[in-house]
Amino acid sequence: MATSHKRETARRTPRAALLAGSLATLATTAVVTGGVLNSSAPESDLVAVDRSKAAAGSVGAVEDPGTRLPLLSRSTDRSADAIGTKLDALLSEESTAQAIAAANKRRWVSETLNLWTRPDKRAKEVGEVEEGEKVLVTGRTYGERAEIVLDGKSRWVTAGYFTDEKPPTLGGACTNGTSVPSGVSESIKKVHAAVCANFPEVSVYGTLRGGGGDHPRGKAVDIMISGAVGWEIAEFVRANYAALGVSYVIYAQKIWSVERGGEGWRGMPNRGSATANHFDHVHVSVF
Repeated sequence: MATSHKRETARRTPRAALLAGSLATLATTAVVTGGVLNSSAPESDLVAVDRSKAAAGSVGAVEDPGTRLPLLSRSTDRSADAIGTKLDALLSEESTAQAIAAANKRRWVSETLNLWTRPDKRAKEVGEVEEGEKVLVTGRTYGERAEIVLDGKSRWVTAGYFTDEKPPTLGGACTNGTSVPSGVSESIKKVHAAVCANFPEVSVYGTLRGGGGDHPRGKAVDIMISGAVGWEIAEFVRANYAALGVSYVIYAQKIWSVERGGEGWRGMPNRGSATANHFDHVHVSVF
């Protein structure tokens, strides 16, 4: 209620009217205040701001008091990935560009992995990175995924499949001149190709022969090797049994089979000689 500061023109208001006016003013103030506190925007809207342009390292920085930040409306998606979350800051253009520029470590991929545009449920699959490929990693992770740089772009893969040592590859060229006959199964051909590519020191492979078992059916191969290298080959074949179609492996009087894979390597009865006990070769049978 405006009142003139000139005493000579001011009117004297009756005491009752003055009291009524004061009460009306007080009531009006209460209504206005209540309207502000009970506005349609919930409290969370008053503090939720768009930080999509903020870098990962500047989350929580004090904003310019002269800048008006947009509030989120009631209809805004309030899922875990909504605007203003740490994920939003992580995936901002500035943060991603910094991560790509700073990436300087390359690691091998131990499994074939799907490539994703981002690490959450909004991700789109955009290809694969092959097992044995060396990739540039940023060191950033989110949930179960890790970021790599591919063709200058940020891509996300399942974490836990990087290694500092080059993993063996199943394929590759057999450079030592060995081969297996055409009458063996396709799986035996795969076993030979994989072992030859990774262990070129092996020069003898035994496949088709008479008698019983898998050999005359073209479903077995004896990889003639002994000692520690023999165990390396046996473990290599076991680790890749699914891709090679392997049913069981025997070496140094021990056997591992798909059917009882959870038991690991199991001991075998003594058959009387180094060859019969598989100390001078790795036996591989396939399905």
